[in-house]
Amino acid sequence: MSKIYVSKEANSHLIKYLEEQGHKVSLMESKADIDPPISCHPDIYMCQLNPGMIFHGKPEKLGRDYPYHAIYNGCSTGKYFIHNLKITDAELLEAVSDSGLISVHVPQGYSKCSIVVVDDNSIITSDRGIFKAASKAGLDILLIEPKQVILHGYPYGFLGGASGRIGDTILFNGDLSKHSDFNEISRFITSRGLKIKYFAEYPLTDIGSIIQEKE
Repeated sequence: MSKIYVSKEANSHLIKYLEEQGHKVSLMESKADIDPPISCHPDIYMCQLNPGMIFHGKPEKLGRDYPYHAIYNGCSTGKYFIHNLKITDAELLEAVSDSGLISVHVPQGYSKCSIVVVDDNSIITSDRGIFKAASKAGLDILLIEPKQVILHGYPYGFLGGASGRIGDTILFNGDLSKHSDFNEISRFITSRGLKIKYFAEYPLTDIGSIIQEKE
């Protein structure tokens, strides 16, 4: 049994799937004065440091505007911690250090939104700044085309925010097959011995990541 955090705006198909897999689904509500389209996004309030281990932030420390609401939006692969380290919350940085993660500085504050974590050393992103810095740090990266994910209230969202790794499956919130890089994404994931699950019933939608915490 594990707890899965998703936005209260998550599609019912995703929620039903997670529950049928035996997980307890926790629907995130708004906890801070943040722009409403992202105020229920789990990756605004917490950071998954290692598989099943979550750093829970303090909502009162978040600011309404960027970068002040992105202080917890770092991305951990289980080996690397990727974020704009100039804005990362000090307590989160301490937890990163205690976890033995290798910190990688990137220009992007919305790092978790921008990254699909595949395994310890492999990620998918459409952000060229992340691609450049993380490649230099030694990660294997698939660079994909941007702007193909819905984020209500914004011109577009990010594939990282529409995904999460649950066990040996990379789960996507929506119809991944409609992405122009679907074949490359599929090969990148399956070549690492992992499965893919997506939902053809609705378009890819950024819901602030799918985050797992073991109980």
